[in-house]
Amino acid sequence: MITVSDVSVKFSDKPLFKDVNLKFTPGNCYGIIGANGAGKSTFLKVLSGDLEHDSGTISMTPGERMAVLKQDHFAYDEYSVKDTVMMGYPKLYEVSKAREAIYEKEDFSEEDGIKASELEGEFSELGGWEAENQIEQMLSGLGLEEEYHDRMMSELDESQKVRVLLAQAIFGNPDILLLDEPTNGLDIESITWLENFLMEFPNTVIVVSHDRHFLNTVCTYICDIDYGKITQFTGNYDFWYQMSQILQRQAKDQAKKREEKMKDLKEFILRFSSNAAKSKQATSRKKIYDKLALEELPVTTRKFPYVNFKADREIGNNVLEIKNINYKEDDIQLLKDFSLTINRTDKVAFVGIEHNSISALFDILNKVKTADSGEFYWGQTTSQTYLPRDNAEFFKVDYNITDWLKQYSKEQDDAYVRGFLGRMLFSGDESLKPVKVLSGGEKVRCMLSKLMLSGANVLIMDDPTNHLDLEAIQSLNEALINFPGVVLFTSHDHEFIQSIANRIVEITPNGVIDRMTSFDNYIQDDQVTEIRKKMYEGTGKKIKYRV
Repeated sequence: MITVSDVSVKFSDKPLFKDVNLKFTPGNCYGIIGANGAGKSTFLKVLSGDLEHDSGTISMTPGERMAVLKQDHFAYDEYSVKDTVMMGYPKLYEVSKAREAIYEKEDFSEEDGIKASELEGEFSELGGWEAENQIEQMLSGLGLEEEYHDRMMSELDESQKVRVLLAQAIFGNPDILLLDEPTNGLDIESITWLENFLMEFPNTVIVVSHDRHFLNTVCTYICDIDYGKITQFTGNYDFWYQMSQILQRQAKDQAKKREEKMKDLKEFILRFSSNAAKSKQATSRKKIYDKLALEELPVTTRKFPYVNFKADREIGNNVLEIKNINYKEDDIQLLKDFSLTINRTDKVAFVGIEHNSISALFDILNKVKTADSGEFYWGQTTSQTYLPRDNAEFFKVDYNITDWLKQYSKEQDDAYVRGFLGRMLFSGDESLKPVKVLSGGEKVRCMLSKLMLSGANVLIMDDPTNHLDLEAIQSLNEALINFPGVVLFTSHDHEFIQSIANRIVEITPNGVIDRMTSFDNYIQDDQVTEIRKKMYEGTGKKIKYRV
């Protein structure tokens, strides 16, 4: 158990949060949420001891071990993958290395024998004999292929290192587990494995994440950082979100009632302040008016961008016909005789582990790349707009945000464009920032603005939730649900896919699986499971046949 008592943290003399009192108990998973800059990661660093707090106390149950998901992907480059994972349990790693060292001695003495015996006992007690098998299972579950298990960390790419460091954090059954964005860089299957692991994890988990499905699946409590406070709610993210909406509506109703009351009071004061008979009453009411004026409800630090896609033209029956497209890249066959017909009511999620194949298809449909063979036809009533996974090329210009967006706007008036940007959270001087210095999330919001201005009736999006915070994801999610046109997209966000898609397409090395169904139904379908098994058979690619 970890107890937080009257903890306050300042950042540049400004309180990030103040007088926090929380208890984190075994058997529960606590999701930490809040707006960008609210202090989510800072709070985890304070809990881990990596960052000092200004006042208050943080205490752990004596003898308990805390594990933290490391963020430095290069810190273990000198170590093997398995050693890096084992370091997550420092005591076991220490004993394991001491044991190896003593057996490697050439002049093995009687004293060494006694020490070796003691180390063997300790090694066994700490679960050393099962450790290697557990490490391999964790790494495989998190999507790191067996061929990489015995390699050095320096040989792995960034996405592979993320998986190893996650395995390090969860290895050895820590009493308290701190995870900052653990689903970043993971595919849906690996996320599902992690969800299942954490649901069965018996100890305390505290996690920061922007993945709503993950938070809904694993969390028993939500800790919301807002107004400089951390408020704990029982339940998962959806429960918190619904509760917050109710509280917001109540606050608005109260504000409306207060405004009406203030209006009445003001009128009374103006009418009767000069009337001797009524002056005492008017003075009394003025005091009430002043009090009401001071009691403004605090404005939430959360900012939701306004995302709304409007099609200039209603889409016809003929949308898209793809026939026998073949495409190779670096001698790898990404698309083989790929055919598909898209209908006017389709919102298609492209899923599976062949991410490069999906991106290649989207690039071909938007003429960024050219197919080796095959053809596709867009319907006459269609107009398309595209959000690629890599948007870097769009921002290699010496423009500020306003001038950048004007390139894609029919309306060239600065006030119009800046007003539009304001709704996307680029208010005031923010709209004059050079696009070259924008963060990943800011660039995606710019690209979404570009898409909204297009008036297209077909939206193509390659992992659009990348770099976005929860508020922006929520806004985009609702916009795509309400969009009357066609959507072709891929995402690692389970909730995003489930709530938007009415059709699931999976590109495999041996063909295409195409189902008119929701994502949850797709991954639970026994027939689909068998088809997937056959489609990946003999490819050397390992998938979980039941996601």
